[in-house]
Amino acid sequence: MEVLAKRKTMATETHQLESFVKESLQSGKTREEIAKALEGAGWPGAQIANALDAYADIPFSIPVPKPRPSLTAREAFLYLVMFSTLYFAAWNLGSLLFSFIDRAFPEANPGYDPFDTQRWSTAAVIIGFPVFLLLARYINKQIELNPFKRLSPARRWLTYLTLFLASGALLGDITTLIYNLLGGDLTIRFVLKILVVALIAGSCFTYYLLDLRKEEKE
Repeated sequence: MEVLAKRKTMATETHQLESFVKESLQSGKTREEIAKALEGAGWPGAQIANALDAYADIPFSIPVPKPRPSLTAREAFLYLVMFSTLYFAAWNLGSLLFSFIDRAFPEANPGYDPFDTQRWSTAAVIIGFPVFLLLARYINKQIELNPFKRLSPARRWLTYLTLFLASGALLGDITTLIYNLLGGDLTIRFVLKILVVALIAGSCFTYYLLDLRKEEKE
């Protein structure tokens, strides 16, 4: 109940702020004058910027509202499947490369069969990556037709989740490397696996970080 009450209060405040901005623009006030008045009243800068950004900065007799990003079930489904296949394929690609390393540098472990792992990982990569690439291509075409879709809440949340998971993998990877380095337990097999994790996680992190920066510039 307390959470619902807070959300209702925030929604009311946002409505009041946007109504004030709309009426001020209608009366002929400039955006700078409106922002200065709101800052003097104690409104946070981010909320002021969002309220002003709700209306297009174009010459017209009345304030023209901008379209708002919305979440549809179809968009949520496409993004969930796309990012899920990315995680699935990336994980199994790492597992496949690990199995190659285990075969190239075997160690005494009678209960471990790298061939069985290799078959499963190969099948997962063959299925996962094509599905991910097809969905990514389809979604990018939709964004080209309607650039506003780039602001989809599902896309943003899952992009930041991917950055979080990739950064966590990189931090764990580096920590493991330093831990073994300090213990003097570095082998070619271990270093190659560290590089595999760094390559996969680093590629995902770099790609989506650059994608977010491109979005901010646009």
